Amino acid sequence: MTAKNNRLFFIDAMRAWAILMMLQGHFIDGLLDPVFRDSSNSVYNVWLYFRGITAPVFFTVSGFIFTYLLIRVPQNGMENPRVSKGIRRGLQLLAIGYLLRLNLGGLLKGEIYNSFYLVDVLHCIGLSILGLIGTYLLTANRKKYVFPIVLISITLSLFLFERVYKDWTFAFLPDFIANYFTKANGSVFTIAPWFGYTTLGAFISVLFKRYKNYKYLYSLAISIALAIGYFLIYQSSNVFKGLYDWTGLELFNLILSNNYLFIRLGNVLVVFAIFMILRRFMTNKTVLKIGASTLSIYVIHFVVLYGSFTGLGLYRFFKHSLSPEIVVAGALAFMMVCTFLSLQYNRYEANIKSQLALGISYAKYQLIELKEISIPVLRELFIRVRLFLRRVLRTVRS
Repeated sequence: MTAKNNRLFFIDAMRAWAILMMLQGHFIDGLLDPVFRDSSNSVYNVWLYFRGITAPVFFTVSGFIFTYLLIRVPQNGMENPRVSKGIRRGLQLLAIGYLLRLNLGGLLKGEIYNSFYLVDVLHCIGLSILGLIGTYLLTANRKKYVFPIVLISITLSLFLFERVYKDWTFAFLPDFIANYFTKANGSVFTIAPWFGYTTLGAFISVLFKRYKNYKYLYSLAISIALAIGYFLIYQSSNVFKGLYDWTGLELFNLILSNNYLFIRLGNVLVVFAIFMILRRFMTNKTVLKIGASTLSIYVIHFVVLYGSFTGLGLYRFFKHSLSPEIVVAGALAFMMVCTFLSLQYNRYEANIKSQLALGISYAKYQLIELKEISIPVLRELFIRVRLFLRRVLRTVRS
């Protein structure tokens, strides 16, 4: 890979594909009438299978992009400027995740609904970024191979023991914290096992960074991704069955009962391989802009579909009520509208932020001015009240 091609366009394209798949997946899943959710229908099964690939790809790509930018700079440890930027980014995603679950109606009543504390994609990605930073800092002064080994070890540990910790309710923790570890209270995603896909993406990014100038990087990466992907999708269950028969360990039998994490891991690697094969066609400016606008697209889709703040989203009016013909056409329109609004926002983002900053500065100035004007008035009022009370007390005593 030459210096000219240092930017990995296929990663931006993968992120664009993942966010668009997420949009249509949320729209169809939320609004399609249950009558049409027919497991014997091959079209529905194909859609359902590919919908299941979306989140693993999104988490993996997020881990790849963040870590690639983190390790690309020459500075190491806390001296790395990407560390402070990453901490701010992680906290920002957590804050946005909670803001999207606020309900203004509840706030006006002085209530915060339980749904506010549930954990979703943004919470997990934000916390995953903070986790990657922590892992990076802990291994910064070690040998170069320690960081990638720790990353892939986290992935394998979280995936291998998922069947063990899946049913833990973490009842000893406050719900606010427990929701990051259990779905018992209604959380959509939990940090375990999803952090495992993020660390996988980080691991792959380390390899890409380390061998970026290798002549046959893509040929080798595509071959390895396809081979391991095929193995995980079609043979990993047989391997766990063999390990259970050989060792008798119940852990392998538990994995065998629902081996979705390793199969999805195989799906992710195959998707990586496909996008690497088609990388020469992944330089379309619009696609790259969509890939760089995933946060704003996600926020817009959440507001439109689920009605953040007001509760007046499409989900409220059309929940599980639409036919396949309407929901498919609606999903296409939904994707286009959310993407268009996001690109328009990004186009004027600097101007919007400057106007907001101007408004905040003006409000601060007015508050300071009001404070300066009100202090003498309040002081005079306080003196008059004190004199009045003295007179009243004297009269009462007399």
